[in-house]
Amino acid sequence: MRLDAKTQAEAGRLADEISAVARRGLALPGTLLERRTTCGRPGCRCGGEPPVPHGPYWSWTRKVGGKTRTRYLSADQHADYEEWFDTAKRLRALAAALEALGLQVAEADPRWER
Repeated sequence: MRLDAKTQAEAGRLADEISAVARRGLALPGTLLERRTTCGRPGCRCGGEPPVPHGPYWSWTRKVGGKTRTRYLSADQHADYEEWFDTAKRLRALAAALEALGLQVAEADPRWER
């Protein structure tokens, strides 16, 4: 199937950006969340006015063998891995955009009307 120039250009741009993002280095799957907690101990700062919760605590959640696995990262690990999570997130977004472009082209194919 022959693509129009606009579609070819967009697919090429997405592929180039995927390549550039992948050259950043490693990527980590899953979700990175910042958590803050309150302990409930009398007189603790987390229950003060205004409350000052404990944390931040960083949790990494992902699926492993069909089960959810959560790990807690130290501040050093968070600093080291944060860019890897950002890389994975950007790669997923770019791949989704490339898939959406492919779906758009496939759905517009007049040969479906046969």
